[in-house]
Amino acid sequence: MKSTFLVKKVLNNNVLIATHDEYKETVMIGKGIGFGKKGGEEITETSAEKLFVLHNEREQEQYKMLLTQVDEKIVVIMNDIISYIQHHVKTPLNEHIHISLTDHISFAIKRVKQGMDINNPFLLETKVLYPTEYELARHVLEMIKEQTGISLPEGEIGFVALHIHTAITARDLSEINRHSALIQTIISMIENGFSITLDKESLNYMRLIRHLHFAIERANKGEEVEEPKKLAELLKKEYPLCYNLSWKVVKVMQQALSRPVDEAEAVYLTMHLQRLMTKI
Repeated sequence: MKSTFLVKKVLNNNVLIATHDEYKETVMIGKGIGFGKKGGEEITETSAEKLFVLHNEREQEQYKMLLTQVDEKIVVIMNDIISYIQHHVKTPLNEHIHISLTDHISFAIKRVKQGMDINNPFLLETKVLYPTEYELARHVLEMIKEQTGISLPEGEIGFVALHIHTAITARDLSEINRHSALIQTIISMIENGFSITLDKESLNYMRLIRHLHFAIERANKGEEVEEPKKLAELLKKEYPLCYNLSWKVVKVMQQALSRPVDEAEAVYLTMHLQRLMTKI
């Protein structure tokens, strides 16, 4: 990237929009980078701690609008946080994280100051499914506490982890949330069907969550699962309650995903349910 830019607009003391011959509008972030700068003034790449291009025009406008509503100190902190995340993952982050995570953290801090707390129903599932992102998110909350003195609630670890996951995979956050909600629905079906409360910290529960997650992924990708017919007949005969409930779960998955789910999924799910039942 060419090292010289022209200042287009100063958003605040720490962020400005600059133009570049090849990349057009570029967001430049750095402590004090916007102080005293004027439109048309030249600025070098080395002046910024971080620079990125939001290719989507709508995202450019969203980011500009967001920065008028966010405390400048939070913008600097978020730059440090996103740099930390990028350093610890092996793939480039989707640049939308600058909008989504900054907005989320800023709003979370406001909620804490106002004495509000939002429950995260997917916290344990997120910890199981995305352990790397979860640990990064845990450290992000520690960074926020160190730099602001504000302790965000534990549930925020899960929310931040999902933002990190979407930035790594470029998946849509709403899709991930829909899948998490589907898994929650299935867990409720299992607990209601067997009149039990599952131990959310148990290894078998974690295995079940992973299995459901990958079953959803397989269905979305249209992957076929080989059905072990002899095993299916055995499980159907030996564990009819688990087998019947597994079929109900498969039907719910099909309806929620609007996709066919292989019959073999019921067989493997039966094994997970039986393992859970033996621990009750």
